[in-house]
Amino acid sequence: MKIVIASDIHGSYRYAKKLMEAYQREGASEMVLLGDLYYHGPRNPLTDEYNPSKVADLFNSISSSIHCVRGNCDAEVDEMISNFPFLDHYSFQFHGYHFYCTHGHVYHLGHLPDEKVDFLIYGHYHVGFIKQENGVYYVNSGSVSLPKENSAHSYLLLDDTGLFLKDLDGTVIDSVLFTS
Repeated sequence: MKIVIASDIHGSYRYAKKLMEAYQREGASEMVLLGDLYYHGPRNPLTDEYNPSKVADLFNSISSSIHCVRGNCDAEVDEMISNFPFLDHYSFQFHGYHFYCTHGHVYHLGHLPDEKVDFLIYGHYHVGFIKQENGVYYVNSGSVSLPKENSAHSYLLLDDTGLFLKDLDGTVIDSVLFTS
């Protein structure tokens, strides 16, 4: 199984299309969206080809494969144009590891949820990274459309061998390989 995980699209149709191309290129069966899908927010510039309704149409075309968590820029009206629910978080087991997916404005490096997690996966900060601290992997997918601090437009790929932070062309930026 392959899962693409991405965050912070902020209404960019241009970069949403690139994410969908990556999803298809990777042969993924699921996509986890970590929030901030449509609205750019008051602190961000308008994204390239800002068109939230077209972004919604793109994701609605694979809605049965999407798990989505609510970001700090997402509103109830965003759910109204989406054929998938916006969750507070999304947890799952994979290869014996517990993955906890959230936007990142509540749980992040230094602030874990109450449940035991092996991987805390989030966005929000627009800078992708993989760090391990006290037995927990903190993984930020970066931003699909508005990367900060000279980081790449990025997403995560989870497959049977590990978790990979990649740029939108598929180049691996960082990774953690599974040992079991």
